Amino acid sequence: MSIAKYIDHTLLAANATNAQIVQLCKEAKEHNFFSVCVNSGYVPLAKKETEGSDVAVCSVVGFPLGQMDTASKIFETKTAIENGADEIDMVINVGRMLDGDHEYVQNEISELKKVVGDRVLKVIIETCYLSKEQIAEASKLSINANADFVKTSTGFGTGGATYEDIQIMKDAVAGKAQLKASGGVRDYETAQKYIDMGVTRLGTSSGIKIISGGTADEGSY
Repeated sequence: MSIAKYIDHTLLAANATNAQIVQLCKEAKEHNFFSVCVNSGYVPLAKKETEGSDVAVCSVVGFPLGQMDTASKIFETKTAIENGADEIDMVINVGRMLDGDHEYVQNEISELKKVVGDRVLKVIIETCYLSKEQIAEASKLSINANADFVKTSTGFGTGGATYEDIQIMKDAVAGKAQLKASGGVRDYETAQKYIDMGVTRLGTSSGIKIISGGTADEGSY
């Protein structure tokens, strides 16, 4: 499979404009990326711009902090799906995870999965804030809640994906969920190594650079 089909072509910046979302969708269609990943407010536009193509629309929920209450995340998820989102990338409440409130974290993921249904739910555990043990536990909570993917990062924390974190997540889910690496995936070599490790999706704003063999700027998502 082409590396392009692993890529969620991503634009989640606070200053993203309509014109930039339109360009994102144009690039995704041109380069045959798996999806575009946008904030929920841009789902209607992304759906319109990808209509008639096989590019999916992915919406983030509770992004980037994950600290809003579960009811708010449920509402955002429902609205995103009503507006055409094919996939949802939710951010867990990292503070609750650090507090050891595993029941809260798992229940929240489970409630969102009920809303998502047969669509894909990816769970962003924001690995940069968690210990190795907490990364493994958050991954297990995700599969207990029937999530489809565990995902490393928002790209807005203190660090992004690492090979070590992906290995921990892979071992924890034991084939019961897929893996998404995001945050700092900026070149072909890095992307290919993640794929070789078993990652089935890459979240990046550097997709065009990756498929052309280049390296994106350090500030890229």
